[in-house]
Amino acid sequence: MSLPSVYQNKFAEKLTILNDRGRGVLIRIYNIKKTCSDPKTRPPFLSDKAMEPSVKFINKKFPHLDVRSSTQHLGPVHKDKGDIARALGPIYHTFLDVLEFRDHVYELLNTIDASQCFFDIHVNYELTKSYLDLVVTYVSLVLLLARTEDRRLLIGMYHCAHEMSHGTSDPSFARLGQMVLEYDHPLKKLMEEFGPHTKAVTSALLSLHFLFARRNQGAEQWRSDQLLSLLGTAGTMLSPASSDTMACEYLSLEVMERWILMGFLVCPGALGSSPQCLELWRLALQGSLYITLLRDEVLQVHKVTEELLSSLKGYGKRVADLKECKEHAVAHSGSLHRGRRAYLRGAVRELEALLEDQPGLLGPKALFVFMALSFCRDEVSWLVRHAEHVTKTKTPEDFADSHVAELLFLMEQLRRLVRRQARVLQRYHVQYLARFDALVLSEVIQAYTSVAKASLPLGSNPDVGRVMNLIVFHTKLLDSLEELLAEASDLSDLCFYPRAVEKMFVVTMEEPSMLRYCIAFPLLCSHFSHCVHPMCPEEYPQLKAMALGLCNKFLEEVARQASTYIMDACAEQHNLSEQLLPKHCASTVSKARNKKTLKQPAKKGEPERDKPGAESQRKDRTLTTNMDKLHLMLAELSLSLNHVPNFTVFEHTVTPAEYLSSHLETRFAKAIVAMAGYSQATQEVSRPSEVLVGLSAYLTFIQSLEQFVGLDTGRIIRSVLLQQTQPRDAAGEQTLTTIYTNWYLEALLRQASTGAIILAPALQAFTTVPREGEPTFSAAEFSDVSEMRALAELIGPYGMKFLSDNLMWHVGSQVTELKKLVNENMDTLVQLRSSSCKPEQMAALLPRLTSAENVLKRMTIIGEILSFRAMAQQGLREVFSHHCPFLMGPIECLTDVVTPDTDIQVTLSIFELASATGIPCEVDPALVNVLAGSKTDGSSPEEDYKVACLLLVFVAVSLPLLASDPASIYNTEVDGYNNNIHCLAKAIIHVSAALFTVHNKNIETHLKEFLLLASVSLLQLGQETDKLRARNRDSISLLMQLIVAESSFLTVDMLETCFPYVLLRNAYREVCRENLLSRVPSH
Repeated sequence: MSLPSVYQNKFAEKLTILNDRGRGVLIRIYNIKKTCSDPKTRPPFLSDKAMEPSVKFINKKFPHLDVRSSTQHLGPVHKDKGDIARALGPIYHTFLDVLEFRDHVYELLNTIDASQCFFDIHVNYELTKSYLDLVVTYVSLVLLLARTEDRRLLIGMYHCAHEMSHGTSDPSFARLGQMVLEYDHPLKKLMEEFGPHTKAVTSALLSLHFLFARRNQGAEQWRSDQLLSLLGTAGTMLSPASSDTMACEYLSLEVMERWILMGFLVCPGALGSSPQCLELWRLALQGSLYITLLRDEVLQVHKVTEELLSSLKGYGKRVADLKECKEHAVAHSGSLHRGRRAYLRGAVRELEALLEDQPGLLGPKALFVFMALSFCRDEVSWLVRHAEHVTKTKTPEDFADSHVAELLFLMEQLRRLVRRQARVLQRYHVQYLARFDALVLSEVIQAYTSVAKASLPLGSNPDVGRVMNLIVFHTKLLDSLEELLAEASDLSDLCFYPRAVEKMFVVTMEEPSMLRYCIAFPLLCSHFSHCVHPMCPEEYPQLKAMALGLCNKFLEEVARQASTYIMDACAEQHNLSEQLLPKHCASTVSKARNKKTLKQPAKKGEPERDKPGAESQRKDRTLTTNMDKLHLMLAELSLSLNHVPNFTVFEHTVTPAEYLSSHLETRFAKAIVAMAGYSQATQEVSRPSEVLVGLSAYLTFIQSLEQFVGLDTGRIIRSVLLQQTQPRDAAGEQTLTTIYTNWYLEALLRQASTGAIILAPALQAFTTVPREGEPTFSAAEFSDVSEMRALAELIGPYGMKFLSDNLMWHVGSQVTELKKLVNENMDTLVQLRSSSCKPEQMAALLPRLTSAENVLKRMTIIGEILSFRAMAQQGLREVFSHHCPFLMGPIECLTDVVTPDTDIQVTLSIFELASATGIPCEVDPALVNVLAGSKTDGSSPEEDYKVACLLLVFVAVSLPLLASDPASIYNTEVDGYNNNIHCLAKAIIHVSAALFTVHNKNIETHLKEFLLLASVSLLQLGQETDKLRARNRDSISLLMQLIVAESSFLTVDMLETCFPYVLLRNAYREVCRENLLSRVPSH
C-alpha cells in the first residue's frame, strides 16, 4: 500500500477515537447492568406483576416479536407504551452504540490487516498500545454485554413500545437483535471474529515477550537489581535515567497481563504456532487469578479459558498447561505480590525521602518516579481485586495487608512532589529537548535518510522509533504532567471496591505503626472523580455520593479514634489533678500525725497510697505507661490529620482537622457533663470547685494539642464552654447550667425550705442541720464563697442568668400564692392597716386572719431563694471583676450615678446591666420583671397595688406568731435563726421594692408603714400573758434590726421612731446569754 493511502487511513486518530468511544460505551453497558440488577434502581415496570406475561413472551420470542398479532401478551406494554419508550430509550440507544462500535472496529481491524501494520511495543509504542487497548476494550464490551441478563427484555420491550407508538419498528432492531443472539456465547463468536486478525494480534503480543518477562519479576530479583534505588548507583545519581523503551518502563503490568490473556483468549490458535507465544501466555497465567474487564467486573481467567479450550479440538495440551499454571498461581501468586509490596514500601520510601530532600534530582530521575507509581498502583490494584473475589484460600494472609496504607501514602507523596516541583521538571526537560533530544533525532534521521531510495520504515529502523518514544516522554513531562500522573498512578477503580477498601482501612487502624498513613484512604477518594466519563453523566451523582461517603466514613473514624485518645489523656490528667484536691490530704496528715505522736503504724493489709507525682518517677525508660501509649497514638494520628490542610473530592473541599474539631467538641461537652456526676434519682452531684479543677486539667491538655494537630483549640474551648452556659448544648443535651440549676433548686433549696438546711450568714453559706434520714451531703461544701466562685467560672454570666431566672420564677410562684392569701383576708387586712394606732382593735382583728403561718412560710422560702441568689451573684461579681476589670469599673460607676430622681426605665436598664455582672441593686430588675408578669388576671392596676400594700400588712402583723415557734431562736454561731426566718428580711425588702417599682410608687413610704405595723405587732408581745406564745420574743425582735440593715431605704433612726433601740440592745444581750448557757456542759 502506498504511503499517501496509509496516511489517509489515519490509524492513530481512529484508534484514539475508538478507544475513547469504546470506553464510554463499556461504561454505559456497565451502568445498565448495575442499574437493572439492583431492585432499588431497576425500572419499576420490569418488576411489575402485571407485566410478567409480557416479560415472559418477549424473552421467549426475542428477536421475532410480532407486535400486531400478540396483543394478548403485550397488553400491559401497550397500556404504558409512552412511559416504557421514554424510560428504555437511552438504554436501547446504548445497545445501538455497541452495534455501531462493533462495525467501526471491524472496519478498522480489517484495514489494519490489509495495510500489514508493523506492531512493536518498543518501537511504535503508542500505535501498538492503542491497537491492543482496542482489542481488549472490544472483548471486554462483548463479555460485559453477555453478562447483562436483561439485554433481550430491555431491547425487546423498547421495540414493542416503539412500534405501538409509531406504527413501525426501529430500522436497526433486526441487526441489533441478531447481534444479541450471536453473543449469547461470546467467546466462540469472538474467536470467529478475530480469526482473520490473529497474525496482527500475535505480532503485537509477541513484542511484549521480553518486556513482560523482565517486568514480571519477584521481590528477590528486584532487590538484587536494586530497582528504584538512587543510592545503589550513587556515582550516576545526576545522570539522566534513560531507556530504549521509556514508556514501557512505567507501562502497567496489569495492563500487559490483560492484553496477553484476552489476546490469546480470542486467538488461541497462536499458542501452538510459536513457543514464545506459549511461554508468554503461561507466564501471564501465573501472576493473577482474576483480571479486570471494567471496574469491579472481572474475568476468572483460568476458568473461562479452560471452558473455552476444553470445547475445542486439539487443545488438550493447552488445557494441561492451563491447569498447571492455575495451580502455580493459586500457590505462589499471593506470596509473589506480598513480597513485591514489602520491597516497594522500602524502596519507594527511600526514593521519596531522597527526592523530597533534593528535588533537583526530579529532573534526571523523573522516570524513577513514574515507575514507582506504576509498580505501586499495580500491586494495590491486584490486592484489592483479589481480596474482593478470592473467598476461599489456604493462605488468607496473602490477600490482606495491614501495611498497604503506607504504599498508598507514598504514592500520594510522590504525586504531590511531582506537582509541587513541576517547574523543576519543566526547566530541566526544556533544556534536555533542545540540547540532547533534538540533536539525537537529527543524527538518526540523517543517518537513515542519507542512502538512496530511503523510505525509513520503522520495522527496519527501530532506532528512530526509540528516539521518538524518548522525545514523546520528555514532551509529556512538559505539557501533559497530569495525564502522565493519571496514566501511572490512577486508582479510581478502587471506588467500586468499597468493601475491600474499608476492610483495609479497618486493618490499618488496628496497626499502631500504620496510623500515621491512614490519611491515604481519604486522599484515595480524590481519585474517584476520574471514573466519570462524558458518555455516562448519569453516573455522576452515584459516584459522587460513594466517594464522599467513603471519605467521610474514613475521616470520621480517624477523628473518632483521635478524639478518644485525647479524651483518655484528658481523663488521665484529670485523675492526676484530682489527687491534689484538699479532700485527699487527710490520710497524709493522719500519717504524719501518727508518726509525730509515735502511734501504732497501720495494719499490713492496708495498701500504701502513692503520693501525687509518683507516676513521674521511672527506673527504666522501656516501661511504658498508659499516658505514653496515648501520646504515641495521638502523635501518629496527628501526623495523618496534619498531612494536608485540605483536599478536593468531587468539587467538595474536605478539611481533615475539622472532623477532629467536631468530634472533640462533642466529646469534650459530654466529658464536662460527666465530670459533674449528676444523678437525678439520688440527687448526687460533684462540687463546682472539683468540676472546675477537672475542667482546668482538660483545658490544659487540649490547649497543648496545638503542638500535635493544626487545630484552633481556642475556638473549640470557647464553643464548648459557651454551650455549657446555655440550658442545652448544640446536640440538645443538658449542660452544667441545667444540672446545677436543677440541683440547687431541687436538692439544696428544697431541703432549706423543710428546715434541713439553714442559711448561716456568719459562714456566708448554707449549712446542713444533722438529722436522721435527711440529705447526706454537706450544704456548706456546695454553697460557700469558693463554690459560688467556681460555679460562676463554670457557667459564666449567661448560666448565672439562667439560674437567676429559674430562681425568680419560683419567687414569682410564691408571690402569686401570697396574693391569693391576701385576697382571702382582704377585709381584715384593710381594717388592720387602718388600725395601726389602735392596739386594742388590732389585737381583736388578728385572730380573724387565716393562713398567717402559710404567709410567713412562703415569705421565708422567698428569702431563702433570694439569699442564695445573692451569694451566687457575689461569686459572679468576683469572677467577673477578675476576668474583666476594665469592664467592671465603668459598670460600677454607672450604678453609682443612679439617684431616686432618675427615670425608672433608665434605672431598671442600668440595674439590669449591673445585675448581669453580679452587682447588687436597690431594686432587683429580674424580680421586677417576674412580678410585673404575674399580675392577677382581670384585676385593675389599682387592685394589684392594693394587694401589694396589704401583703406587707399581712407579713407585718404575722411576725409575732414566730415567737411561739421553738426553732425561732437566734443562733449567734451562724448569725441567724434555726428555722431560716432571718431570710424574711431579704424577702420583705426585695419583694416590696420590686412590687412598688412595678406600680411606680414610693418604696420608702411603704417600708416605713411596714416598720410601724411590725413594731406595733411585736411590742404587743410584751403584753402577752401566754408564755409559750412569747417565749422567743427577744429573738424575734432582732428581725427588725435585720430588716433595716437589709434595706437601703430604711435607717436606724426610722426604726427608733417606732421601735426603741434599747429593746434591741436588751434582746441581743439576752440572746447571747442564752446561747452561752446552752453551750455550757451540764454536770
